[in-house]
Order: sequence, then C-alpha cells, then structure tokens
Amino acid sequence: MKFEAKKIRNFVVAGHSGCGKTTLCDLMLYKAKAVDRPGSVDAKTSVSDFTPDEQEKHSSIYTAYMNCEWNGTRFFFSDTPGYGPFIGDVIPAYRASGAALVVMDGVNGIEVGAARAFKLGKSFDIPKLAFINRLDKEQADFFRVVEQMKEAYGKNTAVPMTLPVGKEDKFERVVSVFDDPANIPDDLKDIAAECKEILMDTVAESNEELMERYLSGEKLSEEEILRGLHDALKSGALIPIFAGSTAKDIGVTEVMNGITGVSQNPLERTRVASDGKVVVPSEDGPAAAFVFKTVLDPHVGQFAFFRVLTGKIRSNSDILNLNNGTKEHIGQLIILNGKTQIPVDEACPGCICGVAKLKATKTGDTLGESTSCSIMSPMDFPNPVISYAITPVKSGDEEKIVNGLQKLCECDPTLHIENNTETHETLFSGMGEQHLQIALRRLKDIAKVEVNIAAPKIAYRETINGKGEAAYRHKKQSGGHGQFAEVHLRIEPSQEKFEFVNAVVGGAIPKNYIPAVEKGVQEAMASGPLAGCTVENVKVTVFDGKAHDVDSSEMAFKIAARKAFRTAMEQAKPMLLEPVMSVKVLVPAEFMGDISGNLNQKRGRIIGMDTEDGLQVLNVEVPQAELAKYATELRSMTQGRGSFDMSFNSYEMVPPNVANEIIAKFKATQTDDED
Repeated sequence: MKFEAKKIRNFVVAGHSGCGKTTLCDLMLYKAKAVDRPGSVDAKTSVSDFTPDEQEKHSSIYTAYMNCEWNGTRFFFSDTPGYGPFIGDVIPAYRASGAALVVMDGVNGIEVGAARAFKLGKSFDIPKLAFINRLDKEQADFFRVVEQMKEAYGKNTAVPMTLPVGKEDKFERVVSVFDDPANIPDDLKDIAAECKEILMDTVAESNEELMERYLSGEKLSEEEILRGLHDALKSGALIPIFAGSTAKDIGVTEVMNGITGVSQNPLERTRVASDGKVVVPSEDGPAAAFVFKTVLDPHVGQFAFFRVLTGKIRSNSDILNLNNGTKEHIGQLIILNGKTQIPVDEACPGCICGVAKLKATKTGDTLGESTSCSIMSPMDFPNPVISYAITPVKSGDEEKIVNGLQKLCECDPTLHIENNTETHETLFSGMGEQHLQIALRRLKDIAKVEVNIAAPKIAYRETINGKGEAAYRHKKQSGGHGQFAEVHLRIEPSQEKFEFVNAVVGGAIPKNYIPAVEKGVQEAMASGPLAGCTVENVKVTVFDGKAHDVDSSEMAFKIAARKAFRTAMEQAKPMLLEPVMSVKVLVPAEFMGDISGNLNQKRGRIIGMDTEDGLQVLNVEVPQAELAKYATELRSMTQGRGSFDMSFNSYEMVPPNVANEIIAKFKATQTDDED
C-alpha cells in the first residue's frame, strides 16, 4: 500500500458526547468500502468503540484511529471522546490532524463538547468544518444551530454549504447551496442564494485575481471556487456547515466530498519547532515524525502512535529519538481501523501510523532520520480537577503501584501522580471520577495490584496575625555531659514564607549554634499548634539566649528553638489558611442560575462572567475543600453539558466556624494518640 501526501486528508472528528461522532466515523468507513457493514454502537459492533469499557457504556472513552480511501483520496481520521474528562485523549488527536470536523446535535446545538472542539481547532491553528447531525429527531432545527454558530464565530464565517430538505421525521435529503436553483425547493431558494453569495464573496476575498474577475461579473469555474473555499478554510475565514443525519445516512457523502474538495493536504501544514524553526513538510529529505500518543498493550507492551511530518518512514528501519538521543528500531509499521491493524511498508507526510516496542520513546518525542531534523514542541494539557489518596490493599505493593501509575501517566498526561510531603499521601489526579476509575482498572490489569482510595486531606497552612515572644531553657542532666540551651525568640507576620534574623549580641548564643536555632524553628514550622499544618509567612528573630561551655550542643539548641517557637506562636494570634482555587466554569445559559447558587454555597466568590463559543463562562475563586466532588456535581447539575478547569490561586484565612471544626478534629486525633 503506497501513499501520496497530496492525496491525503487528515482530520479529527470531535464534538459533545452523544452527538453521533462514532456513528459518523463507522458510516464513513462503510461508504468508502473499508468495512463490509456499518458498525453500530448499540449492537457493540462499532469499529471505533471497540474496548469493553466503551461497549459497556455505549460511549467513546479512548480516541480510535481509522483510515479509508474515498474517491482517490486517503482519509486518516480519529474519533475522539466527547466527554470532558477524557480530554487527554482528544488533544493528541488534534496535534496529529490537519483539520477538525466538529459534529453537533441538531436538537441541542452548541454544547460544551462542541465549543471545546472549536476552541481546540483554533489553538492548534487547523481548519474547522461543522456537521449538524440528528436532524431527523424531534425538535431538531438546523437553522437555529446555524444562528448559534454565526453568533459565536461570525455571520460571514460560519456558513452552510448544504441545507436540509424536510424537518424532523420528514427530513429526506440535503441540497448544496451551489446546486442549480431548479433543484432547490422553493422554501430554501432564498436561503441558498444568500449562503452562496456569502461563500462567493469569501472565495473572491481569498485571491486578488479572483476578486477582480468576480467583481467584473465573470463566472468562476468549479475548480476556482473550490480553491477559494480551500484558502478561506485554511486561513480560518470560513467554517463550512453541513447538514445531515447519520441514522438515515443523509448528508454524509456531502461531508466526505467537502473534506476532499476544500480541506488542506499534509504538505500545506507547516509547523513551528521548539527552537522556532518553521518545518515545511516534503516527501523528500530526512524523515521526521511526532509521537503524539503512547498506549500500554497487554500483549506487546508500549505501542506508539506517530504522525509523519516530513520525508518517508519505512518498516524495519532505524531512526533517532531526537529528544534523548536514543537510536530506535522501527519494526512493522501499521495503520489502523479501530483495533484492526493493517501492515504497511512505507508512510509519507500525513500518515498516522503505529509501531510497537520502541525502547525509550514517550508521548511528545520527535523521531528523525538525522540530527538536522527539528525537535517539535510538547503538547499542553489542562490541570487535573479531582484527586484520590491511594494506598495499597496489600502491604508491600507500594512500589508496584507507583510504577504502574507512572506508566499510565506517561500514556495520558492528564493523569498525575505525586507524593504530597505535607499530608504524606500518594495522590492520583485526573479529569473526573470516571477518568480515574478507568485508569485504576487499567492499573489492576497491568500491575496486578489493587488500591484503596480516599478523599485527599487538604493541605491547610498556619500563620500568625500578631506578634509573639517566648523563651525556653532546655536543661537535662543524666550522667556525663548534660544538655543545655536557652533561646529567646520573637515572631511576627512577614510577606516572605520564612525570614530568620540573628539579633543576638555579645555572644549570648555562640555563632556556631545559630544555624541549629534556625533548623529547630524550621522543624517546628512543619507542624503548627492549631492543626499540625505547615506554618508560613513568619519572621523569626532570635535576640537572646544562653549557652554552657560543656553541656551545650546543636541538638540542645534545636530542641530549645522548637519549644520557644511553639510558645511564641500561641501568643501571636495564630490562624488557619486554606488553599483557594481559580475555577473557570463553562455551561449553557439555562444552567447559570443553578451553578451560581451552588458556587455561593461552596463559599465561592464570582470574579467575572463572560461568554465563550456560545457558552456562559463563570470565573470563580473557591476553597479547595469545597471542590472534592465538583466534577461529579457539575456533570449532574448540567446533564453532562458543563465543564470546568481549575488551578491554584492563593492561601486565604479559613472562616472561624470552619476553622474551629478543623482544629477540633485535629485535637481529637491528638488526644486519641496520646491515650
């Protein structure tokens, strides 16, 4: 099987969960005769949703990669999950693609998943096409969704190229706005003429020569119109909209023809490398490829997906990992249709291929035939929004668990693992409960271990709101050398996390013991008096003390400093601080009231409101303690149509009623320990 870059179209199929992306992909494969019968999500025969998890849930969880030949053009395309927590599988598909086909529901219009799909297309600077699906359903309205798109992306940017004939259960076919008016129903003639005029203006604006000819009344050829639409699509000046129904196989052929006719081929897709160099693709010269995804296969181990950027990569050849200098051997190249692997001998720019058993290659690495090839920039992923505290079910499995989780994190960069030094917990974080639960099932498969999960402890901090002073004498005699040290400390608030000042005069504490005093203070700050939390934003001044020529030691001064600090802290109006997160919530307008009210109950402060891609945006600051289950709550409140991301903002004082609860809980555990 030979590929020619000019005859490749490479695109990602994206949109909200349930809009019909998977059915569209299955139908495209069937229409292109890549499969014998159309796959079905409900019948669990979908080429795309082939994993047991996906078949059980009737929903995409992983991105599936597919290919087919359509009218002499080779499609490489991917079916991405529409559910927000699986964004870690969507971003790599965009990175590998030259265009985005955004699927929308004709009933629900622009949902969060569709808005995210358009936004990703913009951030990856790739052309965007839209397919309004499910127009055979009750309350579906193509023109209402088109108006939403015009409002969100521009009235002369989002333009229909096909229009639906009939509505809801009477939806029977689509017509092109470029069709002979005689073939267009009377009720669509004016709309078709208006859309055609806008598209022709767009075509003319794409090229000065075409503009002159168009304004002079000269008729443009079909090839010139397609070229103009292609240029407008590539520049972002056009988002062509197609109407259809995958359930009735209406409008799908027109979408496939549209992709062939107006979207760019891989040789047109220049990229900027991490060193700023522009990489211009070519079928000649040294080959280079970007590894956008790795997966763990239970049979072959790590499996790497890459897109060829330039040159040609061949099976059974050697290549260099440009990120770490490792020489890798490319075994059998394969292209995919879901789980079906098709061996190929050679891949050119635009091909999405897979290869097994690369030794030292990870997601985000660049492979190249020569060191003259540029290293491509890494991908950016959103921060996790939910965490579990992980402990082994079976003692001694800690290392297996950490190694297994690290492998999962390498394959999905939206998964994070860390050891929290403040709470002494191993935290496993991701984009939602379902995301983490699926990852933990994978952990059980690959590492043969089971874990207990719990809500993580909140890393509260302690500080002071006043000044305090204390002295402590540590004196112990037990035969032989004793222990003696006396330390006088003053503490006060500081803008710095920790300041230490030596104000001792006259050698009351010898200089060689001052570092021990500072160390003792820092040790005491690791566990404050209120709730055993880290202390910060204090200035500590040691101003006096006493030493003994024989009995003083570094250990004695550390002990005295710890005790003096704790006493001074109790006098300095100690208070509890909590982490506050910056949260950005995207929801359809009808949910704004419920979401705002819920965030107020969570002690949230609304900082601002905006609109983005047809959705309402709330920017809020919320205590982390209130967000443990927010991913699940938001999904429930918005019927799965809301999303959010968050990042750390600051530490702020805990309200007295909440602080008293936290402190009482801590004191109770201390009492229990003492008993």
